[in-house]
Amino acid sequence: MEPKLTHLCYCILLFLPLLSQSPIAKTSSSPNPNNSINFIVSSCHTTRYPKLCIKCLAPFASKISHNENRLARTALAVTLVRVRSTTVYVAKLTKARRIKRREYLAVKDCVENLGDGLGMLAQSMREMKQVGRSGRSRDEFLWRLSNVETWVSAALTDETTCLDGFDGKVMDGVVKSAIRRRVVHVARVTSNALALVNRFAAHKL
Repeated sequence: MEPKLTHLCYCILLFLPLLSQSPIAKTSSSPNPNNSINFIVSSCHTTRYPKLCIKCLAPFASKISHNENRLARTALAVTLVRVRSTTVYVAKLTKARRIKRREYLAVKDCVENLGDGLGMLAQSMREMKQVGRSGRSRDEFLWRLSNVETWVSAALTDETTCLDGFDGKVMDGVVKSAIRRRVVHVARVTSNALALVNRFAAHKL
């Protein structure tokens, strides 16, 4: 487990410069204009979990303004941070006292799935940054957006697959409950981010 966790932390360090340039890294101390909040609210109502979407993105309203690209990038950045936190948390459970072998194996598989999803999200962030640059042809613009949609969708699949190893009553217990609660949360955040990326792409067609 140590090599895997070390690898995950290394991947995060590689993308810290990217996150520092995203809206999640800096927030304005000035009050957010009501129209920016309204933009976030109306956009989030197109997602599956609007209340969670608004809660995640409202703190960055002044940075997002009315820019759909920034909205999608911020949603991805929030998702990346939360998945990373969940991955670290789940990895620590492999060292929990009295953990059963079948639980250990399920947790290990879960960490690998979350790690794969984390890589997909980081890749999506990098590609979304390219989407926002000027001088792109329409074909390249749409191709890059399609890449982002594919990778975020893959990350969502990885997250939900994480719980497959805990199917059945035999796996019921503290470990399963703790992991399920966190993984369901990040899967919902990822689902919302995907919906906002899809919304951005639909408006550019």
